[in-house]
Amino acid sequence: MVYQTPRGTYDILPDEVRKWHAVEEVIRRITQYYRYREIRTPYFEDTAVFKRENDSSDMVNKEMYTFQMGRDSYTLRPEGTAGVIRAFDQHKLYGSMELPAKFYYMGPMFRHERPQKGRQRQFTQFGVENIGVKSPEVDAETIALGYDIVKALGVSSVKVCINTLGDDESRAAYRAALREYFAPHLDELCTDCKRRYEQNPLRILDCKVDRDLECMKNAPKLSEYLNEESKAYFDRVLKALDAAGIPYEVDESIVRGLDYYTHTVFEVISTRPDSGAQSTIFAGGRYDHFVSYYGGPDLSGIGFAIGMERLIALAEDDGYAFASEDACDVYVIGLGDVASEVLSLSTKLRKANLVTEANYVPRSLKAQFKSADRSGAKYVVILGEDEVKNGTVNIKRTADRTQVSVALADAAETISAWEKE
Repeated sequence: MVYQTPRGTYDILPDEVRKWHAVEEVIRRITQYYRYREIRTPYFEDTAVFKRENDSSDMVNKEMYTFQMGRDSYTLRPEGTAGVIRAFDQHKLYGSMELPAKFYYMGPMFRHERPQKGRQRQFTQFGVENIGVKSPEVDAETIALGYDIVKALGVSSVKVCINTLGDDESRAAYRAALREYFAPHLDELCTDCKRRYEQNPLRILDCKVDRDLECMKNAPKLSEYLNEESKAYFDRVLKALDAAGIPYEVDESIVRGLDYYTHTVFEVISTRPDSGAQSTIFAGGRYDHFVSYYGGPDLSGIGFAIGMERLIALAEDDGYAFASEDACDVYVIGLGDVASEVLSLSTKLRKANLVTEANYVPRSLKAQFKSADRSGAKYVVILGEDEVKNGTVNIKRTADRTQVSVALADAAETISAWEKE
């Protein structure tokens, strides 16, 4: 029997892993420019970390992997923000770090949903959280960070879509208006939207099932219920995006899939014609009460998350120059009963920071040279029984076929000197 990966999961094989390394390197470099620091949280948490009171999101209600261990309930993390905020509060980082505290994370997340292209049950997210300062300019800078990463990877067809959910007062007025509006249309709505009507009617507007209904198209707009403070905050966000040189489009349909957002929400999407339903590259928003929910002070924050699989695929489709497999610096050919000497020499070469491949089994010289060619080695070292007896080694530089015989003890130094030429 040949075992298969579980449905909704996949293997990342060596030829694909190098693409991940390249993208991760770009992410780490750009987050460093913005002075974000990495944080790593557990892959599972107490279920209550994710299942917050009256949360209407599909993620919480339908997609979490939850399991019992005795009396304790745990959940594989479906998103990264909750764990970061929990850690921020648990370790009282609000008292030891200068605010805003800026974090990034990378790692697997888990959601039990129908697998499809670009959407798996185990997937990898990169995300950032900027905690402690409520500022339209911070909102814009956070979006700029994600935008810079996407552009650095050569993804060209990108659009920033942004909206505001307003403050608590504005959203309360809007929720009341939506409940009044949708009350006579409840029979038309799907089962999920009927639940959302009770929990958070804003989430009805994010429904993929009911979005083409006439009642959805004529629903009240949140902009009609924003108070002056919320309007002024959003105007400053847009002005800050202009200052950062980030093109954007205001889209009132964005309400985001999680219930903790306030004020600024955004989605950065691919405008490629073949993107289809999976067009979102990264998305996020501001949250005002999330830190205090976990027992910390009343601090605001903003963050976003990027699906790494989708980002890598877009970069590849747009022609990002992923490096081929790292070539070998040195290939050591062993002739005769010299395996231990080959290992000893290879160890010295690696300690000299040379990428080294070696042959330890009896094979013909021709076969070993073929392996050396396939490895892309810049230097081939030939070590046979006669060389071991004489304390010498033959080194061939493949670029110009220069070949020299040197003392075995000088092999690493000779190749290193050639590398500096």
